[in-house]
Amino acid sequence: MTLTRGRRILAALLISVLLLTSACSAKTPGRFDQAQQESSRQRSGQAVAKNATQGSKLNKFFPSGGDGYQRVYTQEKKGFSEANLKKGGKVVAQLAISDTTSTPTAAAKFSNSSKKVAGYPAVTLGNTQTSILVGKYQVKAISKDPTFTASDREAWLEKFDLNGLARLK
Repeated sequence: MTLTRGRRILAALLISVLLLTSACSAKTPGRFDQAQQESSRQRSGQAVAKNATQGSKLNKFFPSGGDGYQRVYTQEKKGFSEANLKKGGKVVAQLAISDTTSTPTAAAKFSNSSKKVAGYPAVTLGNTQTSILVGKYQVKAISKDPTFTASDREAWLEKFDLNGLARLK
């Protein structure tokens, strides 16, 4: 009887020592640890500038719906506001305004632009995105449906209250 009791105590002691040593050992880095560190380091340099415009202040410059289109706000945060443009219940485009104070490279891409939309420098990215720079604000129209063409994007960019946005500080 005392032999089995001794074995139980010894087994419990060995398990405790095993758990203690494995819990205190240094953890070997996993395959995703380096990627996580790089991602965190990149994000820390991309914080939103303190003087970036609040997203709620940008909403009033968006065009309203009409002609079968409906504007639905989807995101609003400091320095950014976004809305979907729907037609027949389907998202055909995404409209956005972003404050380039936090991302100066976004504004820099307009410096070599020879194209203009509504008198503002414009850039086309691929076949789906057209952007203009209005003061410190980038205004984008992104096609989400093939029926929403580059000329549609430009027409909707012109519907924004661009003069009001240009006066916003």
